Amino acid sequence: MVNPGRDLRDTATPYKVVLLAFLLLGAGLLFRELVTLIVAILVTILIAIPLSALADRLERYGVPRFIGALLGLIIGFGVLIGVLALVIPSFVDELELFADEVPAIVDDLEQEVGGLFGDTDGSEVQDFIQGYVDDPGKLIGPVTSLGISVAGVLGAIALIAITAYYMAVRPDPLVRSVASLFPPSRRPWAHHVMSRLRESWIGWMQGMLADMVITAVLVYIGLSVIGLDFAIFFAVFSAVLVLIPYFGAIIGAIPPVLFALTDSPEKALLALAIYVLIQQIEGNITIPLVMADRVKLHPAAVAIGVVIIGQLFGFIGLFVAVPLLSLIIILVDELWVKQVEAGDMRAASEGEVREELAGAEPESELEIARSP
Repeated sequence: MVNPGRDLRDTATPYKVVLLAFLLLGAGLLFRELVTLIVAILVTILIAIPLSALADRLERYGVPRFIGALLGLIIGFGVLIGVLALVIPSFVDELELFADEVPAIVDDLEQEVGGLFGDTDGSEVQDFIQGYVDDPGKLIGPVTSLGISVAGVLGAIALIAITAYYMAVRPDPLVRSVASLFPPSRRPWAHHVMSRLRESWIGWMQGMLADMVITAVLVYIGLSVIGLDFAIFFAVFSAVLVLIPYFGAIIGAIPPVLFALTDSPEKALLALAIYVLIQQIEGNITIPLVMADRVKLHPAAVAIGVVIIGQLFGFIGLFVAVPLLSLIIILVDELWVKQVEAGDMRAASEGEVREELAGAEPESELEIARSP
């Protein structure tokens, strides 16, 4: 006898598989479209957190929050503009000199490591670099490839700064709105998770700022000591790439080592030794201190996570890889690890109770009768 219910289930299964495949494809396409938005929201939150922390501190001394947050925003932009004003003139000058010397550098490299550049002419490389010198707007090429102009990028930066400011002035409504997505019994837990994220991200920002300064200073001093030109250019380049854990240090070492090779193999080895030493300082002191102590991430997890996030979010996602990883790790810890541990503890507790009951001697009928 044929079971009609079973036939219906068997017939519906292929349609469910097809529907699931379409849903997964649609989710993947939607994720690709929302990558830039996700990164922008994360950057906005990362800016708002220190502004809110400064506003909290100043509020204790009677300074209104809107003034404290605005003061933090002004200080932040002031420091950024001051650093750029000190670095950019020398950086641009060295970049122009570097572009002028590119043909000779390429020719020297071809002589040192014959055939490395194939049929590439040094003038082609010079034209490529000179294009960035003459038009710095090309530096945001990965962003403009998404259909955003330079004016759009500047507008996005302004929007992010303004949004972060208002988030810092009134963070409580946003926090309550996020917590309200959970049942009342789970809202304290939601506040706890948000506090963990806030602490983790503040620790990351503090660590990265310190790491960038240390890297820039050490690279500049090291390259200057061995007499390598364009030390400021390479120092700034390496400091920016610090935002990409581990891999940024490797990428930052390639240009100065190749450039030093045009002078002599000995100088190239010295430049490589400097970067290896700095990478050891970063890998064994700075990153473990930041990742393990402040961000609560194992360095190995960071190295693997950076590769995965780079595949999912593209190059722009690498610069916020650690905050994304900390978000994922904290959610996994709260939603899975602690729940499993709590379940194991309950099971162990119930097992102990059962053992005690099983080991207890049964009362006699007379004792049971006398008991009240």
